[in-house]
Amino acid sequence: MRLTRRTAWGLTVAATAAALALTGCSSSGSAAAPAASASGTGGSGALTPVKLQLQWFTQAQFAGYYAALKQGYYKDEGLDVQIVEGGTDIVPQTQLANGSVDYALAWVPKALASREQGAGITDVAQIFQRSGTLQVSFKDKDITTAAALKGKKVGNWGFGNEFELFAGMTKAGLDPAKDVTLVQQQFDMNAFLAGDIDAAQAMVYNEYAQLLEAKNPATGKQYTADDFNVVDWNTEGTAMLQDAIWANTDKLKSDKAYQDTTVKFIKASIKGWAYVRDNPEAARDIVVAAGSKLGQSHQLWQTNEVNKLIWPAPDGAGMIDQKAWDQTVAIALGTKNDQGATVITKKPDADAYTNDYVTKALDELKAEGVDVTGSSFKPITVTLAEGGN
Repeated sequence: MRLTRRTAWGLTVAATAAALALTGCSSSGSAAAPAASASGTGGSGALTPVKLQLQWFTQAQFAGYYAALKQGYYKDEGLDVQIVEGGTDIVPQTQLANGSVDYALAWVPKALASREQGAGITDVAQIFQRSGTLQVSFKDKDITTAAALKGKKVGNWGFGNEFELFAGMTKAGLDPAKDVTLVQQQFDMNAFLAGDIDAAQAMVYNEYAQLLEAKNPATGKQYTADDFNVVDWNTEGTAMLQDAIWANTDKLKSDKAYQDTTVKFIKASIKGWAYVRDNPEAARDIVVAAGSKLGQSHQLWQTNEVNKLIWPAPDGAGMIDQKAWDQTVAIALGTKNDQGATVITKKPDADAYTNDYVTKALDELKAEGVDVTGSSFKPITVTLAEGGN
């Protein structure tokens, strides 16, 4: 892999702006206009069609939505939900802003950048309460903190995924343009395993598992966690909010039916995530059956790790924590990349998020006896098979 000091951070905002200007950038099945402004009718009459845009391909990162669909929770709320897969060329918040879908899943920093470029979107439920991003290295590199990245070859995906990394390096007193060699990383761990990257970006629920599924050529056996060090941005204090449900800002203000649909959609989705929490193996099977290309053990690992990002949720799943929001905004405003750019240039306005709809959804769920905090949640132990099979 060619080494470079250039990242995609500066390109992200420009790419987002360009994407917002496009009307033909949509995934398959999302070309038709959404119809969530029609009123749902619960158990009788026609269901309200709703399109949800994922930010990546089918996998257990989105298990709660697939579970809600499979278990009939959306239908119970009078919704006919279509889940639209994401991909490398799909910007979920753009799909939402241009009217191709009714709701979208997106990381908060990326969505804030899109809002600054004109996307009328609002965070209505913060599903992931913690960050799942790691910087992974082999033990012999002795990289256990952001400060230890100095002088190392540091991989990042770019495209809006690198904000926590730059914030962590900046907080540690490093200049990303001078103190490390930045490597444009592909969405896999091949360059890391080949030795071209000292510390690679990985999601705890995906790429990190890929390492543990790989065979160590020195032993002929799979790698274990003891072979690696991880830098966790939650520990480093530069974690940013990730997967959230975003809705159309203007419709939230003017369309009563859409307001009602938003509460119903959040309610059923959180109920789906509660199902995933309590039934991880069954949730894995639902995702695999939905068409995931990843293996059984990999998907169970992913289900378990995603559960850890959601549960426990002391204030209720989906509630937007003010402290976590403020930290995300502060990093987005104040952290510069190697080209001197920040994620956003001004503080988001009051329409950037609201807890109004998730609060109503949680109240209804609690009245129905659904555990929305998961205070007794305990993760399971997952054994990864070679290749994730």
